[in-house]
Amino acid sequence: MRTKSVKKNKINVITLGCSKNVYDSEVLMGQLKASGKDVTHEAVKDEGNIIVINTCGFINNAKAESVNTILEYVEKKEQGLVDKIFVTGCLSERYKPDLEAEIPNVDQYFGTTDLPLLLKALGADYKHELLGERLTTTPKNYAYLKIAEGCDRPCSFCAIPLMRGKHVSQPIEKLVKEAEGLAKDGVKELILIAQDLTYYGLDLYKKRNLAELLENLVKIEGIEWIRLHYAFPTGFPMDVLELMRNEPKICNYLDIPLQHISDNILKSMRRGTTQEKTTKLLKEFRETVPGMTIRTTLIVGYPGETEEDFKILKDWVQEMKFERLGCFPYSHEENTHAYLLEDDVPDEVKQQRVEEIMELQSQISWDLNQEKVGQTFKCIIDRKEGNHFIGRTEFDSPDVDNEVLIDATKHYLKVGEFADIKIDEATEFDLYGTPVSK
Repeated sequence: MRTKSVKKNKINVITLGCSKNVYDSEVLMGQLKASGKDVTHEAVKDEGNIIVINTCGFINNAKAESVNTILEYVEKKEQGLVDKIFVTGCLSERYKPDLEAEIPNVDQYFGTTDLPLLLKALGADYKHELLGERLTTTPKNYAYLKIAEGCDRPCSFCAIPLMRGKHVSQPIEKLVKEAEGLAKDGVKELILIAQDLTYYGLDLYKKRNLAELLENLVKIEGIEWIRLHYAFPTGFPMDVLELMRNEPKICNYLDIPLQHISDNILKSMRRGTTQEKTTKLLKEFRETVPGMTIRTTLIVGYPGETEEDFKILKDWVQEMKFERLGCFPYSHEENTHAYLLEDDVPDEVKQQRVEEIMELQSQISWDLNQEKVGQTFKCIIDRKEGNHFIGRTEFDSPDVDNEVLIDATKHYLKVGEFADIKIDEATEFDLYGTPVSK
């Protein structure tokens, strides 16, 4: 039998799911470090003897990944490789009783709002004075700024309100202070995230106040790009577009998940909009901010989606020519409104529809990328990988969008800095370029 190690405890934080979870893990790590704890993020070697798994519970694939990760560390615990396992995040918020019954060898499960309790279990105190301070896990040049938590939208397919609660905005002054701290640490790009950016400020200021927040953030020295993620198509604050057009620090980029476009499906999804309204909104976006990149995500195989509904969606994708697009098969989630409907589209049909949309998007992306050849773009250099420096234009978000590859055997660039890159060639999802001196 293994004797208990006398070495100092090391806490390894594992993050699964979306950028909002990344942010939460960073806050947790900041608090642990302030309490003098030895903390690491997703360390592969010397993994730490105490494991914290920040889970995702959004759709079936994410839930499966979270459960498999928990089981992997439970096995390590049984082998004596780790001492304790704590599970937090969306999956344990949503399924805590089930998880406690099914995987009892986890020391404790915590929900999405249990940070003080989790810290206590880890032998740390929650420090209120650390508001906004965190240990960033992203490359040094960009960081996520979570401006609100939760969601008030009634979308039929979505379990986020069950896991994250109602919409709660963070005050402007708190966010500015947090962004100033990030800028001092060398962050040049802020990626604003929330379940719904368009609701920002309604609870605190009794009005949609995203534009005022942006006006304050652009004043911060050192921040050169501000990127907007996860807007909702109804009630979009149009003053944000004016700001985007006139303020060079705000990237001409918007992530606006539209989910579908057939009026039948939109109504069943409880999206509060129609094909006509959505198309009009997107045309307004492009007229107000010429050259704007719109990223969207779609769901196919929703209950009752007919071949005709899918054809409407496909034709619309072809017509709108989104610069960035992701597509996912519908996931039948318990306790959502859509769970009352029959999940009647077979899995193989869902997958076929995903592939058809992505094949269509691949051609659209190819055509749009060819137009960039010969042009020069300001790029942020995120990392060096093999024989290439990897950068992004203002039209690309980390991890999900196109990248710009520069031959590192011929050119030297500083990681974390901006460079002007002339695009020499392009594929569907990557650009290849050479640096140009100003």
